[in-house]
Amino acid sequence: MQDKRNLHQKMQEQIDCFAGTDYLTKMGAVKNEPDKEQAPLKWLALAILYGINENAKTIKIEKNQDGSKRLIAEFRDFDLPSPGDDVVDLIFKDVRQITYLETDKGKTALSVGVRDSSIELEVKIKKEDGKEKIILNFPEK
Repeated sequence: MQDKRNLHQKMQEQIDCFAGTDYLTKMGAVKNEPDKEQAPLKWLALAILYGINENAKTIKIEKNQDGSKRLIAEFRDFDLPSPGDDVVDLIFKDVRQITYLETDKGKTALSVGVRDSSIELEVKIKKEDGKEKIILNFPEK
């Protein structure tokens, strides 16, 4: 039987599953996730939960022309645990599918439910000069 849930729903399920856990430890373990379809959604869910918990301003996911990748929580310029290069590539693909942002530059709101409340993130995607970024902006408290 084919799974008819969309990526946003699957990510939402990951958020529900991991709320209240040790987000950084779980993020670091994503690189060992055998299910490569679930790995990017799991990492995104954990990053969002971590950002909410730590009052992050922004989380950036970057791919550079040289192939290097960086995942940054911008509230103390802290590098987040990497899920591995192959999963980072899938994160870019999945975020584009979830947000329907297919151009080189774009932004949209993404509503995410967390237990009995919700939060609206601003998602920006930017691709120029061989560098690609996803920026998750958290609301100010």
